[in-house]
Amino acid sequence: MPITKPSAADVRFALALTLGGAVGFASLAAAQISPTVPDQKTPPSARAGIEAESDAAMERLRGAIARRQTQPQDAPSELPQPTEAERRRAFEALRSRAPSPAIEARARDAMEAGKDRFAAERAAMAKRLEQALGLEAPDIKAVAEAAPAPAAQSWVPVLFASSSMPTATLRTYAAQLEKARGVIAFRGMPGGMTKVAPMAKLTAEILRLDPGCEGPACAMRDVQLIVDPLVFRQHGVTRVPALAMIPSDPVLPYCEREDESPRAAHVVYGDAALSGLLEEIARLGGKEEVRDAQSRLESR
Repeated sequence: MPITKPSAADVRFALALTLGGAVGFASLAAAQISPTVPDQKTPPSARAGIEAESDAAMERLRGAIARRQTQPQDAPSELPQPTEAERRRAFEALRSRAPSPAIEARARDAMEAGKDRFAAERAAMAKRLEQALGLEAPDIKAVAEAAPAPAAQSWVPVLFASSSMPTATLRTYAAQLEKARGVIAFRGMPGGMTKVAPMAKLTAEILRLDPGCEGPACAMRDVQLIVDPLVFRQHGVTRVPALAMIPSDPVLPYCEREDESPRAAHVVYGDAALSGLLEEIARLGGKEEVRDAQSRLESR
């Protein structure tokens, strides 16, 4: 068919149709989506359909509420019980399980090993308990192996003092004995043996690093103070201050000491520095006794 050029009249006619259809479609869409104005009225058939749909929705809601009220509120607390047939099938499945000899052998071995270990631990605990209660003699070999090797003999510098001495002098001796790892010995306690508070106060005044500090949080010197009238009697000390190098532990309780505990070979007297008292003992023949104390005193 040959292509012909449209005439101007045909073009105007087609444009009029196009514009008319667009205007009509826009008017119809505006009528459908525009809000309802007061003076427009809904057709009776549309109103009846809307009312019927709303009534049906309300009826469905009332039915759901009624069914919810008649149903139990809490879920069942017990699990459903299996039937006899289900229980029988479960036990038959367990019995029909293929055994594994390797797993059973490992389980038996582990059980036997556990029994052996438990029996050994129980026997060891019973033996230690009997030894602790004195019902059985201890293992001499084990005790000998556990005992520490005998240490070389050492001497402890013991300063014989009294509460009547000036506190400043006692504090000076405490600072020197801390370096030499010595002990301060008193014959008795101020106020008598029945009163502990005065001795505790004197001890704090002697050992306190800061003399102005008060309370239990104050730092103290690492020096031991003992009240021992026996050590005074053994060494015949009648006046203080005095120094002796005792070849045993002077702070042991009375019940742990031997009847004839070792005594110092020399006792020196005089209100002198600790270094001077040690030199006097060395001059009297106790060079070996004072060697360790002098080295500690000079190294700090």
